[in-house]
Amino acid sequence: MSGPYEEWVDDGPVVRSYALTRGRARTKAPLDLMSVVAATGALVPNNADLGREHRRLLELIPRSRQVADVASEADLPLGVVRVLLGDLLDHGLILVRPPAGGGYVPGATQSAPPPPSESILKEVITGLRAL
Repeated sequence: MSGPYEEWVDDGPVVRSYALTRGRARTKAPLDLMSVVAATGALVPNNADLGREHRRLLELIPRSRQVADVASEADLPLGVVRVLLGDLLDHGLILVRPPAGGGYVPGATQSAPPPPSESILKEVITGLRAL
């Protein structure tokens, strides 16, 4: 039975983001907005505590896709998708690689990119002032 304060949108009840992630806001996985994820094709272990949204994300990534694209297609907030993808990575169900071009992925075993040079920053400021 639904309570007096239950909200419905389209064909089902509204589920808060923290309910989908079990209250977690972060993951240990190195998932950047532009990181590329792909399903490994491995079977979901019986002891894996994965919900409907986890399985839905697996269906969205039979081939390599960027995290931002997965979040968009799943119609879920990026933070939620990152946590759910982190769970899938922990179970060995997906692979994660840095963005094409060797971009920086937080938490990955690579050094941060060097900061832009002072001359480039000055050109940007000059360009913005010209606007």
